[in-house]
Amino acid sequence: ALHTSREGWAPSAPALADTKLGLALAVAVAVHNIPEGACVAMPVYYATGSKMKGFWWSFVSGVSEPIGGLFGYLVLYGNAMSDVAYGALFGVVGGMMVYISLKELLPTALKYDPHDKYVTNCMFAGMAIMALSMILFQI
Repeated sequence: ALHTSREGWAPSAPALADTKLGLALAVAVAVHNIPEGACVAMPVYYATGSKMKGFWWSFVSGVSEPIGGLFGYLVLYGNAMSDVAYGALFGVVGGMMVYISLKELLPTALKYDPHDKYVTNCMFAGMAIMALSMILFQI
């Protein structure tokens, strides 16, 4: 829930600065939530044997995101933030995402794919999907 509440907060600042940027980031986060929901539900299901518990914990994880987004919007709305403050905020959020990807996600993925048959290709496929989504938002 802590992870997803910050994901809800992340599009709030860009949305206040630029609606298209906020929307693009919200869509990117939403696309990422599809496998994330499965990653929350599957271990709970296999640990308990209950599909309902898997669904419930996935739901709790997912619902914290719009709550975080609303909280972020309420905190930031009406505050006349400077361009420097927006730049710093975007830099910090982007830095957190890159750090988590490089320090946690890729090493863990490579642990389960030690011969790198899939990880690198899937990483580039994910980058291509995100690039395509950014191009489509400009059309």
